[in-house]
Amino acid sequence: MTKVGRFFDKSARELFAEALFNAVNDAGGLKPQALVVGNMTSSVLMEQDSLAALLADYSGLRGIPAFKVEAACGSGGAALYAGFSLVKSGLVDVVAVGGVEKLTENVTAMTTKALAQAADAEYELFYGASFAGLNAMIARLYMDTYGYTREDLAYWPLRMHEYASYNPYAQLPRKTTLETILNSSVIADPLHLYDCAPIGDGAAVAILVRGEEKAREINRALGREVLVEIAGIGYATDSVDLGSRRDLLKMESSIIASRKAYKMAGIAEKSIDYVEVHDAFHITGYLALEAMGFAGEGEAPKLWKEGRFAKGDRPEVNFSGGLKARGHPVGATGIYQLAEAVMQIRGDFPGYKASSPEVAATHNVGGVATFSIVSVLRRAT
Repeated sequence: MTKVGRFFDKSARELFAEALFNAVNDAGGLKPQALVVGNMTSSVLMEQDSLAALLADYSGLRGIPAFKVEAACGSGGAALYAGFSLVKSGLVDVVAVGGVEKLTENVTAMTTKALAQAADAEYELFYGASFAGLNAMIARLYMDTYGYTREDLAYWPLRMHEYASYNPYAQLPRKTTLETILNSSVIADPLHLYDCAPIGDGAAVAILVRGEEKAREINRALGREVLVEIAGIGYATDSVDLGSRRDLLKMESSIIASRKAYKMAGIAEKSIDYVEVHDAFHITGYLALEAMGFAGEGEAPKLWKEGRFAKGDRPEVNFSGGLKARGHPVGATGIYQLAEAVMQIRGDFPGYKASSPEVAATHNVGGVATFSIVSVLRRAT
């Protein structure tokens, strides 16, 4: 991973190459045979198509098959799904799955519009609906339906900033207070500044290897004992526009994707020790916990405020600081989550550490849960 931040002195290709070289070194110098890159905004904000070939060439991998995958903010998770498919099919044995995004070199209005293109262009974007605005409507409905206040929901960002303060990769590695969160400027009522993930740049890459014996051989050469397998993965979609949703307070795509991932892994949600959920806004984090089966409908903020999902609970959640404080370079976020979850299982995450998890999960969404990708990771025995 690269640190998430505002990198006016580094291009997307430079950020990606940095993450790729880190990943290759972590895999003992194993050269990827294919590259899958998650990215949302290169065409709009970078004016760059042919992104995957550009990154492969710049990183010294000219000649290998390379793909750009787009699924809005879920592009990293979609890249993982595609890369997993390539390895699982036997087409290639070693795949680099990555994500990269440059969001800070344009004026905020332009970046906001680019992100809003994850909504329905004809029925939402045309009328000025921003991504924050759509999530604000859901947050308001959730508060009205279940009787929560802004303060009730503010405990999510409070804890995310606490965790991020330990994370050297985080964009906002600093603690904050409930008062600061509640008094921060309005973005789209009831969402305030501290309720929303920041805009940032970043890149992350993971190396997927076909065959347990090959992976163990790499580990032995590196003196590393813990091997992590992708035990299950699920991918699902919902409508792009919110107007045709069956229930705005249920992430139906996340419900389907998580059930698929659990089934493939042969586990129930109660078996998951650690999870990185997609919290672009605090409401997204709460709805994710409910969709994945960790909390009942309307219960997540209450449980969170009571101290659930913290160190020693099951599952422990977002010790990276989440999108909220680690940062959200949108096309790379799903791979950040993957790397963080793997490192938590291995015990070498450089930030706030989980309690020796055996099974972890990642949850990455695009749009307002238009796309959902859930993976289950397991310590191989």
